Amino acid sequence: MTQRFCMALDLVDDADLIAEYERWHQVGRTPPGIIRSIRAAGIENMELFRAGNRMVMVIDAADDFSFARKAALDTANPEVIAWERRMDAFQRPVPAAAEGEKWTAMTRIFRLADHPDEAR
Repeated sequence: MTQRFCMALDLVDDADLIAEYERWHQVGRTPPGIIRSIRAAGIENMELFRAGNRMVMVIDAADDFSFARKAALDTANPEVIAWERRMDAFQRPVPAAAEGEKWTAMTRIFRLADHPDEAR
């Protein structure tokens, strides 16, 4: 079993900065230590999607994954600290974010599997 989380964040609405942000996330450009830290926290898959300057991150994680544990690991990892500082230049919280929150958890409002087959 895995858990799924969807998170939202805005990017600075500047085409050059958005292009640079996307470059940082290309294969081979994201530092290996960042990839290792994501996996070490129990994240099995992570995907980023963008529409304009709005970002959505989809995380599939092990059942024992917790954001609190990931945060504790991150605050002890100099590579993650440096990465987050670099990303701060591009990222802005969505309007619904709590104080001090960067990525904001989204609430699932629909799941096809919950609807009966008779609806076909």
